[in-house]
Amino acid sequence: MGSLTQRIHSARRLLASRWAMILLLLITFLLTGCEAKSEESAAPSAPPPPPEVDVVELVARPVVLSESFTGRVEAAETVELRPRVSGYIQEVAFEEGELVEQGDLLFQIDPRPYQARVGAAQAELAQARSQNSQAGSEAERARVLLGRQAISQEVHDQRQAALNSARAMVDAAEAALDTAELDLEYTRITAPVSGRAGRAMVTRGNLANADQSLLTTLVTIDPIHVYFEADEQAAFASHALLADGESSLKIELGGDQQRQYTGTLDFIDNRLNPSTGTLQFRALLANADGRIRPGEFARVEMPVSSLEQALLVDRKAILTDQDRRYVYVVDGDNRADRRQIATGRQMGEQMVITEGLSPGDRIIVNGVQKVFFPGMEVSPQSVAAAPAADTQPTIAAREE
Repeated sequence: MGSLTQRIHSARRLLASRWAMILLLLITFLLTGCEAKSEESAAPSAPPPPPEVDVVELVARPVVLSESFTGRVEAAETVELRPRVSGYIQEVAFEEGELVEQGDLLFQIDPRPYQARVGAAQAELAQARSQNSQAGSEAERARVLLGRQAISQEVHDQRQAALNSARAMVDAAEAALDTAELDLEYTRITAPVSGRAGRAMVTRGNLANADQSLLTTLVTIDPIHVYFEADEQAAFASHALLADGESSLKIELGGDQQRQYTGTLDFIDNRLNPSTGTLQFRALLANADGRIRPGEFARVEMPVSSLEQALLVDRKAILTDQDRRYVYVVDGDNRADRRQIATGRQMGEQMVITEGLSPGDRIIVNGVQKVFFPGMEVSPQSVAAAPAADTQPTIAAREE
């Protein structure tokens, strides 16, 4: 009995020691895993590379500053066509709204009454010439007879007066014939200028009264004028440039950017309008295809001053903080620093910078959103600045 009890105790001790060994191994394994994980978490991770951004190096260049004005298109010549003689319209010889050339027949007034007047005037002229011939013969005969003392001086003077009267009658008859022929010519109403015809206000069969009835309106189309008015300050600021021959203007019609033209300044009024304090300008615009119509609204960009050296920055590179504007400048260590700036006038998608930047500064123009704080390191990629439209100085508009 005692031997059995000893065996049971021995088995229990052996089982307990085995479970203790297993527990010890398990604890050792768990501690080893935690230490490995702790070492892995403690190991520093590789930092991300600096973000790539597009930068432009600022270059100073000459800029012509301009201001925008609202104008209206007007025909260089506008003619209200009225008849010079009265009569019934026999023919309307044009299509309403079509282009006509100078000298083209537009209206025909019934010519028959005027042809009859021409015939009567021709007959009166023939009669006057006949009487003049007879009076000339009698005056010559009187001169000869007076030399022979065959007639008195009084008779001679009477015949000479009759000759002078006959000559005056011829002159009057010739003038009457000219008038009748001119009236006959006026029955053909032709285009005094080349241009676009309007609506026929008097149609066939209706009476047209001389110098009263409006038949139609003609407007010239090439070239065409754009009138606009500038305020006193801008008007006088532009004088220096205009005196130097800077007469090219940019004109946009109907607010459509697809309808942009280049015009030439050809007229400046000789006095300011005292009611508005403005000075009137006129631009000349080519319109060979006739697509520009009188009455259209126009936006005119007129140069008012110039800068010998100006810095231009893309608008999307300019950020705002309340009422302040700033850009990010990349320094020599490729770190983005915030730079407060002051802007001037706008030129398309670029702005004139008046303060805060210098030639040679590298400005971030794309990828600004990747810069989270000033001094952040970036990977700058140089891109070309927007080229000028031509070799002429850039034209900048008024600041918005």
